[in-house]
Amino acid sequence: MSKYTTVIFDLDGTLLNTLEDLKNSVNYALRTHHMPERTLEEVRRFVGNGVERLMELAVPEGKANPDFHDTYADFKAHYLIHCNDTTGPYPHIMDLLKTLKEQNYKLAIVSNKYINATQELNRMYFSSYVDVAIGEKTGIRKKPAPDTVLEAMRELGSDRQECIYVGDSDVDVATARNTGIPCISVSWGFRTHEELLASGATLFVKDPMEIPELLKQ
Repeated sequence: MSKYTTVIFDLDGTLLNTLEDLKNSVNYALRTHHMPERTLEEVRRFVGNGVERLMELAVPEGKANPDFHDTYADFKAHYLIHCNDTTGPYPHIMDLLKTLKEQNYKLAIVSNKYINATQELNRMYFSSYVDVAIGEKTGIRKKPAPDTVLEAMRELGSDRQECIYVGDSDVDVATARNTGIPCISVSWGFRTHEELLASGATLFVKDPMEIPELLKQ
């Protein structure tokens, strides 16, 4: 019998491989404003702290660039339409969610992606399994602050002792730590094993279907 009742997932790099669509929207916005485009590897390094931070790192001189806000607005408009062109769940993710749901776990997504895109992607892929999806919105601090995770717990009616967090990045390790819950770090996302170790990750899985067993230990 698991002591956990609730599993809270990061979205990008954990459930969904969103990197190509993010890169395409970043480069659309940069191209529109005659700025140099970014590689997939650069975008991989830039993601994790929300799309505004992603664009701040992608735009030359960041927010000091006089065209930053227009470029960021063009990115958001493009991404809302194209957030699902090449995006899809990682292998075995749907099997994992189905298994956890059958075992009566409560499931949530917390993302630093803005809330419209987070809820739209959840609706497209995971709404049969995931009860709550929370993204970046006004009045709630984004990860690694604990606010979005605490909001998910509140909506699910779960307390800290019954929750575990699953993510792919240093931001996720810090978020779980700041919330006071354990973190499972996945190997298939946007950070390397070495980067995760350096951020303090201690619990790793190489395949989604390792998670149900881990929850019972």
